[in-house]
Amino acid sequence: MSEEATRGRAPSIRDVARLAGVSHQTVSRVLNHHPSIRPATKQRVLDVMAELQYTPNRAARALSTSRSRTIGILSSATTQYGPASAIAAIDAAARNAGYWVSTASIESPDSDSISAALAHLAAQGVEGLVVIAPQARVFRTLARMRIEVPYVALQTSGDPDRAISVDQIEGARLATRHLIELGHRHIYHLAGPQDWMEAEARMRGFLDEMGAHDVPMTAPILGDWSAAFGYHAGRELLTVRDFTAVFASNDQMALGVMHAAREAGLDIPRDLSIVGFDDIPDAAHFWPPLTTVRQDFAELGRRCVAVLLGDLDPNLEGVAATISPELIVRSSTSFPAF
Repeated sequence: MSEEATRGRAPSIRDVARLAGVSHQTVSRVLNHHPSIRPATKQRVLDVMAELQYTPNRAARALSTSRSRTIGILSSATTQYGPASAIAAIDAAARNAGYWVSTASIESPDSDSISAALAHLAAQGVEGLVVIAPQARVFRTLARMRIEVPYVALQTSGDPDRAISVDQIEGARLATRHLIELGHRHIYHLAGPQDWMEAEARMRGFLDEMGAHDVPMTAPILGDWSAAFGYHAGRELLTVRDFTAVFASNDQMALGVMHAAREAGLDIPRDLSIVGFDDIPDAAHFWPPLTTVRQDFAELGRRCVAVLLGDLDPNLEGVAATISPELIVRSSTSFPAF
């Protein structure tokens, strides 16, 4: 590390340039991913930056380039696994592309809360926006607003040109088809909250697949995503054992059903098969390990950023597409006992 850097002063772009043997304009081009920089020169500059632990000044770069290189995320329900995983994936993909991420949470789906969050992001000069709002009413509010930057939505928001998502309907059909192909004909569905678009899509997939196989249907049970709800719903259902399988709309509710089944002295999967949705990191360590539907959040983040960068940079082509989910078969499902 240079002598100046050891004196307590944060290293500057000129320190990097001097040690790399280039001009400060060249360092700036490296920071802004300019295509004219030779790979060897770029690597030498990056090595010096790492040695000096140099961090570019975002505000100064925004002033000098008229670009903030920041993507905004407008999000609600950030404590749930899906939205939280999507935010992390977008952040990783944006950083790989040389962008920063700024997140604003929506306290409620009303226009005042959304306007305040958008104003917060606009004040930071975001160049593009990702909307992660599972509730349909958020998009109804957004539709009445004017958004000044390119944006995409991580749910099926009604505008296919702005939406990129994992195919929730297909994921639910995969889970339901798996149970039907094992021989189950008495299947309950624990759905998510009524106002969540993903819960609605998963419920539709379940009903579509049951109908396609002419399997008798019972009304889905609306839940709240929590293991506690799954547990209490499971206890109620098990007072009358007229079913052999449960498809839960997320892994946490599936865990709650497992708890209720174990408490009732049932063996999983001999007496009851259970399928979840999401493939949270803990799902492989439930007992027994949970059969579930995996969503590729890393790919979701990559495609989301690619779509935005296609809008931000005319030299890049956006890739908008629905991502296919994957059924992960583990030990919580088997042939029905009756």
